[in-house]
Amino acid sequence: MAGVLDGLRVLDLSWGSAGPMATMLLADHGAQVTKIEPPGGDPFRSQLGYHAWGRGKRSAVLDLKDAEDLATFLQLAAAADVLVESFRPGVTERLGIDFASLSADNPRLIHCSITGYGRGGSHSDRPGYDALVAARCGLHWEQGGREGGSTAHLSQKPPFAPDFEAPREGQQGPPREGPIFPASRFPSLAAAYAATMGISAALRARELTGRGQWVETSLMQGALVARTMFFHVVENIDAPHFTSWIADSRAPKGLFECSDGRWVHMWPPNPRFVLSAGEGDELDAGADLSVREDRERLGLGPEELFVLHHYQEPMAATARKFTADAWTQAGADADVCIQKVRSPEEALSDPLLFDDGCVAEIEDPRLGAIRAVGITYKLANSPGVVGAGQAPVGRDSEAVRSEAATAQKQPDTNTARQLPGGPLEGIRVLDFGLAVAGPYGAQLLSDLGAEVIKVNALHDWYWHSNHIAMCCNRGKRSIAVNLKHPDAKDAVEKLIASADVLIHNMRYPAAVKLGIDYASLRDGHPTLVYCHTRGHEHGPRENLPGNDQTGACLAGVEWEDGGCERGGRPMWSLTNMGDIGNGFLAAIAICQALYEREKTGRGQWVETAIVNAQLLSASHSVARADGSGFERPRLDPMQLGFSAGVRLYPTADGWLCLSLVTDTHWEALARALELPELRAGARFGDAAARKAGDTEVAQQIERALATQSAAEGFATLDAAGVPCEISSERAGIDLWNDPEAHERQWVVKYPHPMLEELGQVGLSLSLSDTPSRVQGRPLLVGEDTRDILGELGYDAAAIDALFEAGVVGDERVHAALPAADAPAVDSPRATED
Repeated sequence: MAGVLDGLRVLDLSWGSAGPMATMLLADHGAQVTKIEPPGGDPFRSQLGYHAWGRGKRSAVLDLKDAEDLATFLQLAAAADVLVESFRPGVTERLGIDFASLSADNPRLIHCSITGYGRGGSHSDRPGYDALVAARCGLHWEQGGREGGSTAHLSQKPPFAPDFEAPREGQQGPPREGPIFPASRFPSLAAAYAATMGISAALRARELTGRGQWVETSLMQGALVARTMFFHVVENIDAPHFTSWIADSRAPKGLFECSDGRWVHMWPPNPRFVLSAGEGDELDAGADLSVREDRERLGLGPEELFVLHHYQEPMAATARKFTADAWTQAGADADVCIQKVRSPEEALSDPLLFDDGCVAEIEDPRLGAIRAVGITYKLANSPGVVGAGQAPVGRDSEAVRSEAATAQKQPDTNTARQLPGGPLEGIRVLDFGLAVAGPYGAQLLSDLGAEVIKVNALHDWYWHSNHIAMCCNRGKRSIAVNLKHPDAKDAVEKLIASADVLIHNMRYPAAVKLGIDYASLRDGHPTLVYCHTRGHEHGPRENLPGNDQTGACLAGVEWEDGGCERGGRPMWSLTNMGDIGNGFLAAIAICQALYEREKTGRGQWVETAIVNAQLLSASHSVARADGSGFERPRLDPMQLGFSAGVRLYPTADGWLCLSLVTDTHWEALARALELPELRAGARFGDAAARKAGDTEVAQQIERALATQSAAEGFATLDAAGVPCEISSERAGIDLWNDPEAHERQWVVKYPHPMLEELGQVGLSLSLSDTPSRVQGRPLLVGEDTRDILGELGYDAAAIDALFEAGVVGDERVHAALPAADAPAVDSPRATED
């Protein structure tokens, strides 16, 4: 079957990670992607991840500073549908390939720019490397959380239990204070998602308006998106149920070492299961987990921090009695979320992932047969196909030049139609999602202009009072319905009949039981785009409970972010991109299905999974089918960085982050810090020597910086042209006080009935012709129930009857519910992704 993007021509002028990942996703779904490389090739081609991200693309070498080659490129651009570039702001204008210039000749062009910090701002000229963006915006300080949670720190409020000193062995991260360097490229990863989503939404808009537009995102926005779940500021931090132990750096996170030296992650931590199942000499997965009044059952409140530490050592001792595989099997037998932490190479050799297609085999011209991330989202009409391995530099240059000579310019198809509400204006979305993974995708659709109606359970008020629920439920209306009540059927059917999109992440048998599965709806609603997201791949694990953590274990993300290959302990970063990435993949798939629907009039099934998102998080790795890997940078066990040139360094009063990419950078560093052995021609004067002596090189740099303040070290290195940033503990606070961030809606604030005022991460992208926008604060459960029922044709008497029968509720329903009815953290409503 042809891909949903079949026939689209994409010019890829990007490099690094974000752009190559985004254009890989476009190529996977049928677009013809031509990578335009400078003479000598993309300077970042040496990254191992390029062997995944470069698949399915052509390669043409054009020197855009050469008049003849520039003319060839302009001919290609006049016929293109999409252009993706990652130049620094101002470079495209100097080359004459900026959006204004290209769109004048091709008004249908969708031009996507991925920069470090956006254009026209105070940060715009800073070097846009992942590590440095993470440092500049404080992302390194969010990896393990903060005492009492990031919200308390950012809001400058006292943390919960400030005098409580938690045992170090129960906490995540290395045995030191300070920022933590992740192996995951979170800023680029989130920017890749945002770029792909923006392009997909712009394609749908173009079907209606006939016009292309400028899509912009940045690594800075990506860094913000990565911390969506915990990057809040509030006025009333003591509002009931708002804060949780999950964000507290002192809280154990359910990671346990087993008898074979391997680790498992249980999320949420389940004392009853571990202590009961592991009580004897053999694991017994038959522990009764159904007791609602179980005193060992964890809630969400910050006070559970003490309970976690009470059980941490007994649970850890019990975990050490059995192997990681035995615990994983016991979890599967007992329907408990638990997975073995494994490396990306192990993930890529997993036959279950390979059979699903989320891991693919590619014949790479240089490496041979390799395994890499496969298709990450599927549309029923066109599931996607992994293309051939990365083309050698310039392989297709002559063919591309010939095409340019005969290329037909895109016609002017402007319909004069405007979409002031966003590229998804006019689309109604029903969100039946749970926890984060499903609802976040629906929130992204809201930011793109869709009307999103959240279908809540009557008891959802407890979960939606929490900061995690609030991070993925803004800009939505809410109707509270008891879906199991027989009298709810008519209202639900009418609601579905009014919708363009339905999205949920229930385990699918639950949807079948409720009668909202696709087979039940397809014939009666042929234009409906139905999106289901799962925790796991199709296969034996498919209906196991799954979440961000299980996906991170299976895909190798926790292994990578803990520096396990070099002796570290696994780490679940609080900026992880499993749930959030799943939401982006769902939104991308939905936008592309809507784009197709504008042409065919037909809806379809689309799907993705958290494990798919985590495989994309680890897509900087490729491997052989037997699980053996290739040489690549590995995080050190103290989680300072990859190497002497890309890592965090302590200074006299703080921290600096370096990201040295070229020999020129190293020469500048050697001169600035007066380190003669690092000069060209000296002992560590070339890349091979620095690699062999990495530890000693790092020690020399560390000694040189240790006597300077962070500000002094930054001033010295920055003036010399060394890519560096201060990694400041206050960077997040400073960002919330940055007028530019608010003006661009990268962060947003609004009044909130519970919290007085709430600030959250804002928009991940901007669109020039159909602007994205934040439509409002997080919902209150059922606050729109009466209005929505009225729109569906119910009169006031019928609505009152539904309320009286307990079929529906509104935002006042929680006042009548006793506290005992509040779900615990292991409720499906809270954690089943």
